[in-house]
Amino acid sequence: MTSPDALVRTVTAGGVTTLTLDSPHNRNALSTPLMTQLLDGLATAVADDTVRAVVLDHSGPVFCSGADLKETAAAYASGTVPAGMLGDVLAAVWECPKPVVARVAGPARAGGLGLIAAADLAVCAQEATFAFTEVRIGVIPAVISATVLPRLRPRAAAELYLTGDTFDGQRAADVGLVTAAVPLAELDAAVARYCDSLVRGAPGALAGAKQLLRRPTVDDLRGELASLAALSTDYFLSVEGREGVTAFREKRPASWVPGE
Repeated sequence: MTSPDALVRTVTAGGVTTLTLDSPHNRNALSTPLMTQLLDGLATAVADDTVRAVVLDHSGPVFCSGADLKETAAAYASGTVPAGMLGDVLAAVWECPKPVVARVAGPARAGGLGLIAAADLAVCAQEATFAFTEVRIGVIPAVISATVLPRLRPRAAAELYLTGDTFDGQRAADVGLVTAAVPLAELDAAVARYCDSLVRGAPGALAGAKQLLRRPTVDDLRGELASLAALSTDYFLSVEGREGVTAFREKRPASWVPGE
């Protein structure tokens, strides 16, 4: 059970774990305690066989304001800053074997954008705002570039990184930062539709599909095709593959679909 003073709240239902950033007093800033709890929540969701997808949500009007600058300033004397832990969080989201969906109802800045980009799918309210504000406080968006730059169009990345200007949800969708932007009133329904689709996928196949999406571009096309053909054969011959094909032929839900 989530403790009353938790900074990340966890609810699991219908095969989906929702991890809610719940630190509205500092706009869900990425403090060390919040990031620690988020890592714990992700690890628990990964270990739970009943969980098929993860939603990253937030309480309060702001999705995430980025690094906790108050904590960062206090840490200067030690020569370390808590932002260093952000890499572990982004890696955990990016490498999560279960699909991760970001639900963004309000503003996101700096490290919060890295979190959104690390998710497999991201749905935002058209009214939400975004900005890479790092250059305006004398730093650069270094760590988050590992997840952000694969999403953004290069010209858009240059503009947004260098200017620090604010942009809205529709622009975020246009440049690839999010999957879709919808009116705020339709946000929950849009996230639910994605989750309903995701839980119908076989757990092993979802993890394998995520690995495909992370494969680097290759120079040896024929070699890559041979490797992928072997991989495809392995999945068709797997327990999940056999069940999925049989279920399709018998016009019934596969055994892994929650509630079926």
